[in-house]
Amino acid sequence: YNCDTGGLRAAFERSSATGRIVQSFDWDQAARQVYESNYGPGSVQQVDIGTLSASQLPPSELWLLSPSCQPYTVLNPDGKGEGDPRAKSFLHLVDNVLPELARLGRLPRYLLIENVAGFESSTTRQKLLSTFQGLDYSALEVLLTPLQFGIPNSRLRYYCLAKLSPLRFAHMNNTSEAHVWRHIPGQGEDWKDPRDSTVPAIPDKVLMKWGHLFDIVKPSSRRTCCFTRGYTHLVERAGSILQTNESLDVSKSLSLDTPHPSTDPLSILRPLGLRYFSPTELLRLFCFLPPAAHDTTTSQEAQTTFKWPLNTSTKTKYRLIGNSVNVEVVRRLINYLVLEPPVEKIQPMMAT
Repeated sequence: YNCDTGGLRAAFERSSATGRIVQSFDWDQAARQVYESNYGPGSVQQVDIGTLSASQLPPSELWLLSPSCQPYTVLNPDGKGEGDPRAKSFLHLVDNVLPELARLGRLPRYLLIENVAGFESSTTRQKLLSTFQGLDYSALEVLLTPLQFGIPNSRLRYYCLAKLSPLRFAHMNNTSEAHVWRHIPGQGEDWKDPRDSTVPAIPDKVLMKWGHLFDIVKPSSRRTCCFTRGYTHLVERAGSILQTNESLDVSKSLSLDTPHPSTDPLSILRPLGLRYFSPTELLRLFCFLPPAAHDTTTSQEAQTTFKWPLNTSTKTKYRLIGNSVNVEVVRRLINYLVLEPPVEKIQPMMAT
């Protein structure tokens, strides 16, 4: 549901889960064109998810959902949560379709839902957990960033996993207490941001108004900021800028502690070789594509290719990538979702 560029499907196909995709849905025309370019004509259905009924859905064991994040993102000060029209389709699935499937005895055994950090404090999340509890699902909530898995991109996202009883989560104690995890249970520890929070300003005349908000990184950097749909035409919290000349130390060159009034700011900025990340580079950070040095002649080559429709504009590419998921993070979550805890062995009783 809300398949976008196919990130959820790519994660599923790279995961340890076995099966096939029986149906994909999206309303956005550009997203459907990209999806069909990668998975074939007719692989996604154009539909307003808010109009779907249980009878229209094919039987399936697993639902993968990435509902609209605009009602919940901190970048949208006018976001209204469940009152936002863009939240209606997801709420329809939660309030109407799932209960209807329960009456038909056709509930999916597994669900995975992705959204922005902030969703965990919404009333929509409260409705979701209430529905899960009423339908006898166990749910696990987790906030994850690709940085936890060695991927140099900061993209904190909320994920909710659900399993239909009697299925259980591995590495979990039986508890009904609501708790948002910061790592996948049994896999590491909570992630802590080690970076220095101070960001130097860039004293450039052209970028004077917004320059201090840029996050400048080098090719050798180990992290990048979260890239959003507004990358290249918005500045604040929209994504990192690449410094191609690594021989210069931007923190020293742009230090405001030692101003040089006679120095032309452009003479400092031009040598840095600042530029935007390309859509292909973002696809690598989002793990749709392997790293540039990766050998794609392996058996997984079909799983690590990506194609844009010929008429897709650069602006549209940035928008769709910014709305997408990190494939590697979702792949790991699917692996955990279908992992069953080991059967407890009953120790033989000793008689005397």
